[in-house]
Amino acid sequence: MRVNGDIYNRSANPGKRDVKMNNKEISLIAIISALYSALVIGLAPISFLPIQIRIADAMLPLSIIFGMPAIIGLTLGTIVANVFGGLGFVDIIGGGFANLVAAYVAWKVGSLKIKYAWSAAVVLQIIIVGTVVGIYLAVLFEIPILISISNILISSAVSVGIIGYSVLKIVSRNKTD
Repeated sequence: MRVNGDIYNRSANPGKRDVKMNNKEISLIAIISALYSALVIGLAPISFLPIQIRIADAMLPLSIIFGMPAIIGLTLGTIVANVFGGLGFVDIIGGGFANLVAAYVAWKVGSLKIKYAWSAAVVLQIIIVGTVVGIYLAVLFEIPILISISNILISSAVSVGIIGYSVLKIVSRNKTD
């Protein structure tokens, strides 16, 4: 049964949820994770710098329409990609956390039945990723925090805000359940 996008079965204990994913959702997690990590690794020269643009982040807004499978896939994809990035544990955990929170918040905000919910969700993703990643990159590269956050906010505005929002609109027109 689906309620508000959550997948669960009611067990003998009605207060407890048993999360179950079907093959389509598991496949979606794998596809999104693989595509995200392949894009980041394939574009490594622009993906792991203090001034970076992660084209793969254009996939973040897809969490608005695909929900939990996209959230899990984007988080796993970020972790896998950042293992190969060479910035270490901070980037692996910090990047995964940033995308997890950004994707989850966008899913929840994007599902609100208000005007411009998707736009607000994408703006929140830009702010979350820009702030979290900007902070830890400032530490890793020993650069001023405001410069680091500004760099990531600008690059996220391009990848998530412009490219990602366009991808979201295109995919939502062609999505079938």
